[in-house]
Amino acid sequence: MKILIDNGHGINTRGKRSPVWAGGLQLFEYEFNRDIANRVFRTLKKERVDCELLTPEINDVSLTERIRRANAWYFETTCFLVSIHANAGGGTGWEIYTSPGPTRSDFYAEIIFNEAKMWMPEFRMRTDYSDGDPDKEEEFRIITETKCPAVLTENLFMDTKDDCMFLLSEEGREIISHIHINSILKILKTANNE
Repeated sequence: MKILIDNGHGINTRGKRSPVWAGGLQLFEYEFNRDIANRVFRTLKKERVDCELLTPEINDVSLTERIRRANAWYFETTCFLVSIHANAGGGTGWEIYTSPGPTRSDFYAEIIFNEAKMWMPEFRMRTDYSDGDPDKEEEFRIITETKCPAVLTENLFMDTKDDCMFLLSEEGREIISHIHINSILKILKTANNE
């Protein structure tokens, strides 16, 4: 299985940044997403995992193009897509999204959710168990229009100070990277045993 790592948003995407905190600290989502995606990519490569950065460019790549790239890989091989983001809107906590309805993505999302819950017990895990699993379901194009199983992670809230300080820290970024890496390795092991 090829792992497709999507870091949403680019340097030229409007908004997508935290407030400026004391000391001038500010998180830019394009930088955070790319940093996590690159850490995940480098470690998976060391583990000899077949993976690709879907959007290596620093500028924003349209959803249409990101979907086209993912689907081009899908027609060549079995794939799984993970889109990495930081949330905003004044909340707190971590969450994962899949497309509406029961899909293979739900199973993969539960593996990632359990990893996040284990690595970040001090943070709220934002869930929707109405369909029996913890992931939230939305019509985000990157997970509904790609042909392969796909999930989107929202890694804490960049406009909530405690969340954002964690996202800005090296420890926080290592933990979030490990959540994705360990989950993907577990998903691959499961897929290979089927």
